[in-house]
Amino acid sequence: MGHFINPADDPRATNALEIKWHTHPAGDLKPAWTRSIEATSLAILIRGRFTFHFPERKILLTQQGDYVLWTPGVFHRWQAEEESVVLTIRWPSREGDVVTADEGQVRQIEEGSSRID
Repeated sequence: MGHFINPADDPRATNALEIKWHTHPAGDLKPAWTRSIEATSLAILIRGRFTFHFPERKILLTQQGDYVLWTPGVFHRWQAEEESVVLTIRWPSREGDVVTADEGQVRQIEEGSSRID
């Protein structure tokens, strides 16, 4: 479900939220730090071991039902520690909502700054 479903008359096409069920192979990773401008995100582990990295915190999901929630503007990246299935829900669902950190922001994140501009 989400803004990316075509045609628009499909009942799964909505800007209200997006839902993604994804199987990540072991070692799969999102190397770039990204953030949403508007969306709040909820990721729920269905199976596997999956790590989310935030500027000042690392969260390891290990048991079915473990979850992490983050608000708009929070940079994050992730890695599948083993083959994992993750259900992600974001709201609202907007095209172009994800922004990648620039060089200065990456430097701040890696230095552990609590304020990321």
